[in-house]
Parts: sequence; C-alpha cells; structure tokens
Amino acid sequence: MGGKQSRSFSSKELNDVNMSQRRKSVFRDDLPGLSSAAERIRRHTTVHFGYSILSLAMRGLDETPAELWELKELQKLNLSMNCLGSLPPALAALENLVILNLCSNNLTSLPPEIGLLKKLRVLFACRNRLSEVPEELGSCTCLEVLSLANNQIACLPDSLAAMDNLTKLNLSHNRIAHIPTCVYSMKGLVFLHLACNRLETIADQIQDLVNLKILIVEGNSIHTLPKTLCFIESLELLNVDFNDLQSVPGELYQLSRLGRLACHPLDKGLHIIHNPLLKPIQEVLQGGLSALYNYLKPT
Repeated sequence: MGGKQSRSFSSKELNDVNMSQRRKSVFRDDLPGLSSAAERIRRHTTVHFGYSILSLAMRGLDETPAELWELKELQKLNLSMNCLGSLPPALAALENLVILNLCSNNLTSLPPEIGLLKKLRVLFACRNRLSEVPEELGSCTCLEVLSLANNQIACLPDSLAAMDNLTKLNLSHNRIAHIPTCVYSMKGLVFLHLACNRLETIADQIQDLVNLKILIVEGNSIHTLPKTLCFIESLELLNVDFNDLQSVPGELYQLSRLGRLACHPLDKGLHIIHNPLLKPIQEVLQGGLSALYNYLKPT
C-alpha cells in the first residue's frame, strides 16, 4: 500500500524523448518490465496478411538503431521520411525482407550488402541523394518494383539486366542522358518512368520491351522517336510531352491501344501536344489521334 506503484508510459511521454536519446535507440531504455532493446522494437511490429511489418517512418532518425538488425523475421520495413545518411552492412541480416521503403532520407549510397536480400520484391529509394547504384543490387532478382526517382543518378550498372521479374521501374527526376543499357534487358517491364531527365534520344532497343504498357519520358530534350517504338503493340500510355519533337514516326499508327490524345497525366493515350511539332502534324492533331493515324497510314 505504502510503496510506489509503477505506471505505464503514455504515448505522449514516449514521443517526448530528446534527439540524442533517439539516436541511440528508437524507444526508451528505461521503460519498466521490458527486456532487450530488440524486444522493445519487436513489440511495435504488426502482422498483416501474414507479413511481419515494422514502420519507423517519421522518427527523426539520423542513424538506424543497432537492435533493428536482430529482427530477422521482418518482411516489410518502412524507414521513410527520416534523416538517414547511410545504411550499415548489417542490413543483410534482414534476409526475409520483401518490401523496403527508404524514401525521403539523405542517403548518398546504398550498401553493397543490399544484394543479399534475395527475397526483396519492392524497393523504394526515391527522394534521396543517390548518385549511383551498387552493382550488387542486380543480385536481387526477385525485385518486381524499383523506384529510384528524385535522386542524382546518371547511369545504372549492367548487373541490373538480370532483373527478369521487374515490372515497374521509376527513374524520373534524375540526371540520365541515355536510357541505361540494362533497362532494355528487363523484358518483364510494364511501367517505365523516365520523366525529367536529360534524354535526347531513345535507342532502337526500346522494341525489346515487348510487355511495356506505360512509357513516360516527358520533360526531356528528345528530338526524335525511333520507329521501333511503334512495334510495342502493348503500349497504352505514351507520354512524350514537353520535349523537342518536331515530327513523329510514320509507323505511329500501329500503336492502336493508345486510343486517343490525352491531357491529364494519368489518362491512357498519347501525350504529345507540348512539343514544337511542325506542319502539317500540328494541324492534323487538332482532329485527335484518329485524324493523325489516318494521316500517317499508307494509302
């Protein structure tokens, strides 16, 4: 009766830990009744649709807590919207990771050990300060979705050509002057986003992406489109807005799934009107995509 009673800490009290303490651990070390540091983090994991999930998003972290790498059962890890400048080699310990979200940090590189995450299917590393991608990432052959948007990347390693299962690749808002050679080997690609880079041409090998449905290259300096692009019959959205196109290849009419001229960024169809198109193409487009196709079709 007369002794002090222990009490549980409120959510507000847990969030009031100062920054110096949070750099050492995501959670307080002085909470009563809790065991190891790893167990304290483990208690914040959830299971959803059979996946073990942990979110450490928006925690103000400038380094990852050491105990995190003990949670080998983790399958989905969210470290987005922090202040992380690097990731340690210990990342490889999370061998069961399926989804890794690193968006909106200060990462200047990815550790080579990321290639040891053999089960990884989704990697978000957009909005960082990456200037290159490690060759070892090519060992993540189960990857289906890869976003490297809003970085400072100029090229990709050839090793990424081994990503046979990749269906969505986002390289927008980088410093890419030529579509990386490895991209043309990603035969499973359905979605390819290269907007706001430094592209001036698209290589003839674009026709190798036979499953491509969405190609976005707006906001570049592309002068001409290769006629081989017109052989990708699966294309449903082709966005070449805000480039330097003065004409279109005569074979464009073969892209029958485009369906119409589109304006809204999410609309399927052909986005092309914001280009310095020459006559008569410019005038013909006023009649819509069907008018353009009728003009281009051989008589």
